[in-house]
Amino acid sequence: MAKQSMRIEYGKYLAGLGAKNKDIIVLEADLKESTQSMQFQNVYPERYIEVGIAEQNMVGIAAGLSLSGKIPIAHSFATFISMRACEQVRTTIAYTKMNVKFLVTHGGISTGTAGTTHHAIEDIAIMRAIPNMTVLVPGDVREMKQAVDAALAHKGPVYIRLGAGDAEDVYGEKDRFAIGRATLLRKGNDASIITTGTMAYEGVTASDILKSKYGLNVRVLQMASVKPLDVKAVLKAAIETGNIVTVEEHNILGGLGGAVCEVVAETAKAKVKRIGIQDCFSDIGSAACLMKEEGLTVENVVKSVRDLVRS
Repeated sequence: MAKQSMRIEYGKYLAGLGAKNKDIIVLEADLKESTQSMQFQNVYPERYIEVGIAEQNMVGIAAGLSLSGKIPIAHSFATFISMRACEQVRTTIAYTKMNVKFLVTHGGISTGTAGTTHHAIEDIAIMRAIPNMTVLVPGDVREMKQAVDAALAHKGPVYIRLGAGDAEDVYGEKDRFAIGRATLLRKGNDASIITTGTMAYEGVTASDILKSKYGLNVRVLQMASVKPLDVKAVLKAAIETGNIVTVEEHNILGGLGGAVCEVVAETAKAKVKRIGIQDCFSDIGSAACLMKEEGLTVENVVKSVRDLVRS
């Protein structure tokens, strides 16, 4: 596996998309170097709008562009779109089903020392709860590119969440992302690990360790499409394995784990363990330290699966 910056690769990919689709208009709220939207600006300055630190206004401008037939892609950190501009996203964009895409970076606790104000641990829950909103959290560069393509082809609002750091490659050449469908990264019937975002790496690595050291065949589903969720894949995992561990860089409430539990509770019997931030504000520190502190590690995924299978 190799590590790549999804943000930098996204910026390159976005600039390439500008030549293919003349309707794309990029909007930015004073974070172009962080989100890498500047790569589009460098090539297409006439289709680039810098609004400054004014996320609510940016969302309103995006709505107007959508009404004129353009495909606006609004950029910022995950915290600022999901919370500072929440009302505008909900009422101006989602309620009216505007064809606006949100590309947010620095999701989860990946901003590390930037502090709790910049940690997005609630954004997936907020966006999931907004009707008409599609929520995508890709796990590596290959999946990110396919998710962006799918979002542009989709008519309606889409929220795409990236982290700040590098991501390990986990997606195979034959893997194909689709909205509303999970990607099977490992086969197995002893338990299931369901991941979203860059936690896919922890999932597949844990599955490999569980097989080599403990003889357990553990299925790994990468659920980049958190909404709509692949309900069939979750039910199949619940029925065929009986044990599910969800892993997400987000509060355990309202995110991937919550979505999986809703499906399992209503329709199938299975034990579910949710790995994520335990409904508390994250500390300030390096991203690596915070991930370890919150149990977002391969070791914790391995232990959680073993505990669940034994219980």
